[in-house]
Amino acid sequence: MTWKKNVLAALSVLAVGTMALTGCGGNSSSSSGSGDKIVLRYAENQVKDYPTTQAAQKFADLVKEKTNGRITVEVYDSGQLGDEKSVIEQVQFGGIDMSRVSLTPLSEFSRNLMALQLPYLYRDSEHMWKVLDGDIGKELLKSTEDSGIVGLSWYDAGARNFYNSKREIKSLADMQGLKIRVQESSMMMDMVKALGANPTPMPYGEVYSGLQTNVIDGAENNWPSYESTSHYEVAKYYVVDEHSRVPEMQIISKQTMDKLSADDQKIIRECAAESAKYERQLWAEREKASEEKVRAGGAVITRLSDVARAEFIKAVQPLYEKYGAEYKDLIQKIRDVK
Repeated sequence: MTWKKNVLAALSVLAVGTMALTGCGGNSSSSSGSGDKIVLRYAENQVKDYPTTQAAQKFADLVKEKTNGRITVEVYDSGQLGDEKSVIEQVQFGGIDMSRVSLTPLSEFSRNLMALQLPYLYRDSEHMWKVLDGDIGKELLKSTEDSGIVGLSWYDAGARNFYNSKREIKSLADMQGLKIRVQESSMMMDMVKALGANPTPMPYGEVYSGLQTNVIDGAENNWPSYESTSHYEVAKYYVVDEHSRVPEMQIISKQTMDKLSADDQKIIRECAAESAKYERQLWAEREKASEEKVRAGGAVITRLSDVARAEFIKAVQPLYEKYGAEYKDLIQKIRDVK
């Protein structure tokens, strides 16, 4: 990031109105037992009632409780402190203390995180959490530290599945020729092509009208997004294929962390781990509620058989050569986790 972008980013943080001794960097001391008040700013781009935001607030409550109010975490939801990319940059140099972010922008600071975005990497949710809660996950949390970002815990973001307005997807053959909206990502486009469909990059806000007017036949996303956007109204066929299961990371600025005492660092890590468990619980509840709502709204839900899913997995293997070649050892370690 250029010097000018750094200055602009810093000014945008100041504009929030947290000038005086907010944030760890504004305190003369941060040792446990010193009695000095510490205020940490936490950036969250989701709305107040979203699982990740609720978990961020849980984290804040836990920190306040365990430090008897000495450390306060202020959660700014709904993107008040900027978009994810700018927030990560500000966390990097201490302009913002903490955040919860997606792995796609964070991968710029730790390339190994790219491996976690490959399709059909995990057998299921249980497999993913065994990986992330184990040694692999712990090492990946540390992988951004050289860039000034400390990983604290993993948050659930569910699994992404395909949905369309034309037909049930029961096998790979049913994907053929469908126009599927994708994010502007070369890997996502290549994945859809590998499955026999036609990738169509489109802004997220245009998907509903695109489905309604047959500009596209389908899209892909998790249960809460499929439900909250009402896409199920215009694309009722939802197939649970779980092609993408990408977690998110709770992070803290290394500059902020280094200014905390060892005891306070321990409290931050413990509260982050506890908030992550809470977030997973909230996410599971949200997924269940979303599934019930779309079913009641007429959505047709299909779960791929083991044979059909094996077809999908085989079809995307060329992506592992193109995008995962430098992560082969890591990918194998993930696959070996039982």
